[in-house]
Amino acid sequence: MRAVLQRVGSARVEVAGETVGQIGHGLLILLGVSGGDGKEEAARLAGKIAGLRLFPDAEGRLELSLLDVGGEALVVSQFTLWADCNKGRRPSYARAAKGETAEPLYREFTAQLAAKGVKTANGRFGAMMEVSLTNSGPITLLLDTEKTF
Repeated sequence: MRAVLQRVGSARVEVAGETVGQIGHGLLILLGVSGGDGKEEAARLAGKIAGLRLFPDAEGRLELSLLDVGGEALVVSQFTLWADCNKGRRPSYARAAKGETAEPLYREFTAQLAAKGVKTANGRFGAMMEVSLTNSGPITLLLDTEKTF
């Protein structure tokens, strides 16, 4: 799994002009599922994200986690995180999981995050979405279960 985390003051996702998910202070999580991912990766990534210290304490140091600050998470599926642009000019998405595999793992990841105490919202899997956010910091991280932990 790959996730792009953006610390936000607020974020929302719309489908055909309808808001389908929104949060206040917290993290926008763009989530890409690969063909080799399973429930273990979903649980490990959710645990890592819930505990990452990305929010400032009283002295302004990044010492607090999403859980510590009562932050929310907006999880948006994004298969393009698995794009391979090494050859030619058309990205290959061969490593991205097919929808029938990716959607249950996307939902598993969100459920694992919620089970840890994070209030979550979602985009709409497989839909053309418009994502709006107010980036805070800015702080943006890339996590990859194959490489980072």
